[in-house]
Amino acid sequence: MALSERNAILHLLTLALLTIAVTNRALGIRIPNQISDPSREPSDQPLKIAVFALGGFWRSEAAFGCANGVVRTTVGYAGGSKSNPEYRSLGDHAESVQVEYDPGVINFRQLLEVFWSSHDSRQVFGQGPDVGNQYRSIIFTNGTEEARLAAVSKEKEQLRSRSSIVTTQIQQLVAFYPAEPEHQKFELKRRPFLLQLMGNLPEEELQRSSLAAKLNGYAADLCPPKIQNQIDAKINQIVKKGWPVLRGV
Repeated sequence: MALSERNAILHLLTLALLTIAVTNRALGIRIPNQISDPSREPSDQPLKIAVFALGGFWRSEAAFGCANGVVRTTVGYAGGSKSNPEYRSLGDHAESVQVEYDPGVINFRQLLEVFWSSHDSRQVFGQGPDVGNQYRSIIFTNGTEEARLAAVSKEKEQLRSRSSIVTTQIQQLVAFYPAEPEHQKFELKRRPFLLQLMGNLPEEELQRSSLAAKLNGYAADLCPPKIQNQIDAKINQIVKKGWPVLRGV
């Protein structure tokens, strides 16, 4: 496919998702009313980074992808002492997701809302069928203010149910190690059609793509239903235009 064709498709998809973000008022993960002011355009503020561990990182990355203001997501390893961990040799690290976000659109407190709603913080030593130290629940913080916000949010989460204990840890972020390429945007890669629609981006470009982060959440069915349906409709419109890439050219 020619570069101009690929850019045209990426442009249309990006415009479609921006339109959805501006017009829809359900941008949270299972708690849409808690993500406020969804109509805000991207700001001129420098991007910030947050890191969370909430079970297996494939689905964790997708959980943040549809949040308005999240620009990029990367899976990796954090919370341990081993240098340069790898998937088959994690040491004491946890599978984690790094979230690059626009603080003028979404803040750390709102990211915490996505974190709590996207996993069971009361499970011990794992999430669902994933059992082990690498699947523990952790909020990583940069500085005292984020540590305070994390502690307050944990207290609120604990108040939701006094019958079980929230096992989430709060740790100062020391280092984040990006995982191997095959683990990045895993949910999106399970939908080859979407990759083809994007023009089969090179791995490095795919990892850095804001559109890929959004579609990764869509591919995992983790966007709110209204957004899922709107993305479906926009993709169907593009397909009907008969782009050469979709015809195997």
